[in-house]
Amino acid sequence: MSYTPIRLTEDDLFNHLPEKIGQVSLNYDHYSGKDLYSDGEIEDILLDIVRNSPSAAYQSVIEEKKSWPILYHLSSVRGNIVASLPISKEDKVLEIGSGCGAITSMLSEMAKSVTCVDLSAKRSHVNAYRNQDRDNITIHVGNFADIEPNLDCDFDYICLIGVFEYASSYIDSDDPYVDMLKKISKHAKNNGRIVIAIENRLGLKYWAGCKEDHNGEYFASLEGYPKGGSARTFTRNGLEKIFGSCGIDRYSFYYPYPDYKLPWAIYSDKHLPGKGQLTDNIRNLDRDRLKLFDESRVYDTLIEDGEFPLFSNSYMAILGPDIDLKYAKYSNDRDPRYAIKTEITSEGVKKIPMSPEAREHVAQMAKNHDLLKKRYEGSKLKVNKCTFNEEEGYALFEFVDGITLEERMDEALDKGDKEAFKALFDDYYERIDYNNGENISDLDLIFSNILTKGDEWTIIDYEWCREKKVEAREIAFRALYCYVLEDERRNLQDIDELFEKISITPNEAEYFREKEVTFQKEVTGHHLSIGEIRANIGTHVLDAVGLAEKKLRDILDERIQIYYDRGMGFSEQDSKYVPDVYEGPGHVVTDIEFKGDIKNLRIDPADDICLVKINELILNGMDVLSDKKFIQSNGKMIKTGSFVFETADPNLIFALKDVLIRGENVLHIDMEIVRISKALAENISSSVKKLF
Repeated sequence: MSYTPIRLTEDDLFNHLPEKIGQVSLNYDHYSGKDLYSDGEIEDILLDIVRNSPSAAYQSVIEEKKSWPILYHLSSVRGNIVASLPISKEDKVLEIGSGCGAITSMLSEMAKSVTCVDLSAKRSHVNAYRNQDRDNITIHVGNFADIEPNLDCDFDYICLIGVFEYASSYIDSDDPYVDMLKKISKHAKNNGRIVIAIENRLGLKYWAGCKEDHNGEYFASLEGYPKGGSARTFTRNGLEKIFGSCGIDRYSFYYPYPDYKLPWAIYSDKHLPGKGQLTDNIRNLDRDRLKLFDESRVYDTLIEDGEFPLFSNSYMAILGPDIDLKYAKYSNDRDPRYAIKTEITSEGVKKIPMSPEAREHVAQMAKNHDLLKKRYEGSKLKVNKCTFNEEEGYALFEFVDGITLEERMDEALDKGDKEAFKALFDDYYERIDYNNGENISDLDLIFSNILTKGDEWTIIDYEWCREKKVEAREIAFRALYCYVLEDERRNLQDIDELFEKISITPNEAEYFREKEVTFQKEVTGHHLSIGEIRANIGTHVLDAVGLAEKKLRDILDERIQIYYDRGMGFSEQDSKYVPDVYEGPGHVVTDIEFKGDIKNLRIDPADDICLVKINELILNGMDVLSDKKFIQSNGKMIKTGSFVFETADPNLIFALKDVLIRGENVLHIDMEIVRISKALAENISSSVKKLF
């Protein structure tokens, strides 16, 4: 599938402005005739795609095009940021900065009507074409400041998703952020809500080496945007100051993860992430990045100290009455039959289908509960209660308090307590193997789906059950496989021992791995994961620490260390480094000045195994290169002036007692240095022994 973009000029747009595209209405009363904001050719490509492809084909297009803008504008995952808002079919929604319509699509599914405002006619056409079957969308094209006076003042929700940071582009004032929010607030009905999704200025990804999202500069937001630009992001405290300046005192913060653009989870102050949960951090789909540290480990430190909200990559602030949402997790990058979301509310834990096809999958969870409860009756493994709400089509689980088995196993690994880890695994295996003759098996008995409170263990999620007997060892293998796969820090060096303990041979392990890959492909509908798409897009992650160490090593390597023996031998205290001695790669030329009290002089040519060839060695104008008594070494001499060193601490010692030394002396040295492997050094050295 390939697309040749239809390039629309500004004249084309101005002269052919449709008032309707499908059932979507477009209003140009305040359109200047020019798109003042454009991403260029990519918008023509997007327009061609949405004109000629159904939304069901977008995922295939994303995988084929291998492009961040295509992913960003067409992915259904974009809509997750608003998918858990309690928007009903009675609600009016205003979306400011609707762009190409990724959020509009989700809002129009949920609301009675969606009124969009966007600066770009071309982007609005993309929005309209992708949603042309929806009869509840109106798009106003033009600058928000011009359109705003004519908007209704009774919206239930006003959404600014990735827009508030551009307030200075919409509002010309000394304080555009406050003034824009004041203008927007007038259009919300009493008890209406304003939803702002925005990057956190102090987001951990920026500290860890991601470029700032808007200007592509390293550390730009952390440094206060020294190079300027139209976009500004804020800390939580900075946003709260803006809210206060607008007289807004009712608001709540949510924390989209990894960020608001493609979120798979949304946390809140009522349900913050636990240690070990934030491991999906390499998400640089738009540009290359550095990696300064392991974000997962730093997140664990922040979580432990209660500082996660300060460093969340993004915020979603909801201004107005609280909503009944503590946490949401999205699994809608799957085959439509399995596309669901999980929400924790005051009612409990809900599993909600995100497509009509997924209703049957969700309904099956209540049946799974009844079958599993019967199997594990009388065991040391409880099954969390689940019921299915026929009218609203969701499964409701009781909320159970405790810590996951995964967290306990992580704690054992962190402490280096292998015996505790093995004991937990043995206990796990014994519990899941109970009553194994029953024709019901929970394939999803992974460690994160078991909540522990003392000796009471509860299965809290059993999405993937089979009404047949599956051996406990296969289920345990999958638990270990997922445990290691989800976090690279979990390096289970004794995993083969665990497999052996539950009688899994290497061939069976490989067979189980293949089954898991097949299962995952079935769940995803054979589509690529975000991680696989990132790899195909081709952005790079550069290990900044490794690069810095290499650069430092290069700097250190481009100097030599000189030791002075004044009759007491050589010591680090009586030595110095001489920088700037390299005239070219591996070529040292320098003059070493020393006083007449020096008995011996030592030069360390490198901090590595190497070959050294001395081209010139001149003391006070006299050639001493051929004087074998003058030169000593801890390497092996190949021939006059050439040495091989098997040690990473090579040295050349010059004996000064038998040569003419003055009060002021100069030793001129010209030598070539080549780093080699230890094996090569040993081979050369052994050859020398045979020759001499």
